[in-house]
Amino acid sequence: MSKYDIIVLGSGPGGYVTAIRASQLGFKTAIVEKENLGGVCLNWGCIPTKALLKSAQVFEYLKHAGDYGLSVKDFDKDFDAVVKRSRGVADGMSKGVQFLMKKNKIDVINGFGKLKPGKKIDVDGTEYSADNIIIATGARSRELPNLPQDGKKVIGYREAMTLPEQPKKMIVVGSGAIGVEFAYFYNSMGTEVTIVEYLPNVVPVEDEDVSKQLERSFKKSGIKIMTSAEVTSVDTSGKGVKATVKTKKGEEILEADVILSAVGIKTNIENIGLEDVGIVVDRDKVIVNDFYQTNIPGYYAIGDVTPGQALAHVASAEGILCVEKLAGHHVEALDYGNIPGCTYCSPEIASVGITEKQAKEKGLDIKVGKFPFSASGKASAGGNKEGFVKVIFDAKYGEWLGCHMVGAGVTDMIAEAVLGRKLETTGHEVLKAVHPHPTMSEAVMEAVADAYDEVIHL
Repeated sequence: MSKYDIIVLGSGPGGYVTAIRASQLGFKTAIVEKENLGGVCLNWGCIPTKALLKSAQVFEYLKHAGDYGLSVKDFDKDFDAVVKRSRGVADGMSKGVQFLMKKNKIDVINGFGKLKPGKKIDVDGTEYSADNIIIATGARSRELPNLPQDGKKVIGYREAMTLPEQPKKMIVVGSGAIGVEFAYFYNSMGTEVTIVEYLPNVVPVEDEDVSKQLERSFKKSGIKIMTSAEVTSVDTSGKGVKATVKTKKGEEILEADVILSAVGIKTNIENIGLEDVGIVVDRDKVIVNDFYQTNIPGYYAIGDVTPGQALAHVASAEGILCVEKLAGHHVEALDYGNIPGCTYCSPEIASVGITEKQAKEKGLDIKVGKFPFSASGKASAGGNKEGFVKVIFDAKYGEWLGCHMVGAGVTDMIAEAVLGRKLETTGHEVLKAVHPHPTMSEAVMEAVADAYDEVIHL
């Protein structure tokens, strides 16, 4: 039986990052993966979807070339080539993880891993043991009872990335990050898209001002949006699919070629031996302490299978903390209140901290500032005037409570707020940090200035 210091079960952005950090810390490490290295994120999620979205963005630029004083007379899309490019990007990233495994002398064990008592893992009939086992098996598309996925007419995100042909009409159920990203992609490619959202606002976890801006932008681009609506049944017996949608006004029948179910995720914890080992699970999540120890000594869990936010960067951070704690380092528990969230549709969305509504519900005395990109020189020059930056500060102490952005490139800007909050900066300190001109990031400084009644360009 092969013996390791650490075995990681799953090679997504939680698992492979954990394995690399473990190896760096001197642990003899192995990683178990049943499919391709990189997990869902690199192969079927974060990375290939961004490749699709980039193709959509370039296509949008071509359609609006005249706005930039350019004349492009002959252009078209090749849906198969767009999908092929996306798969090529994903394959390249997966090969990159293979290289990193070799570089860091991590043994890759291919197969389905199942936990066993005594700190062991069975991989397709072969047993391996370790001093510590870290579960990082991630999650998949969640299915609703009234919206069963058949992989053809009712699909999840995985099928949405590799459809054999572009649908003429698509219904997207759910308007979280996955739903609105695919809605933007297919709409940009020419598909007629309808979003059905159960809650009153699209991207419901975001600040309400952000939700309203995205809804305006999407409607302007031709996406139909139905909020406070629920798909109660689907009929796939015909050529396409019919969805019965319950709204405040009554029922409505929608017809489309395909329905994308984007209503959240389901953790991959079935049949991996949790019950055999006695690891406690609550409502689909493995219960862990601040450093990802389960109730059974020697067994840990990180990423989507645990109660924290189901985000790639969260999984990576959790894994690093977990193995650094095992190595005896002094580490602080992860601050889940300072995790940035990003959505890569167009306009992009990025946020960190609490919303204005949450701040008011807490009874906090706050200062709110907002700067629209319509007043930004860089945004005007780039033809990207939609959106804004919104900031929320505690009025008494100047603590940066939240930052919410919607617009071009904001997913690359949000780190300023994350770092500022981590370093406990105040609004006045942000104002005195000189921002380069002309940039989109100036909007952060201007929004802070607006909160303190010092805004220049409004």
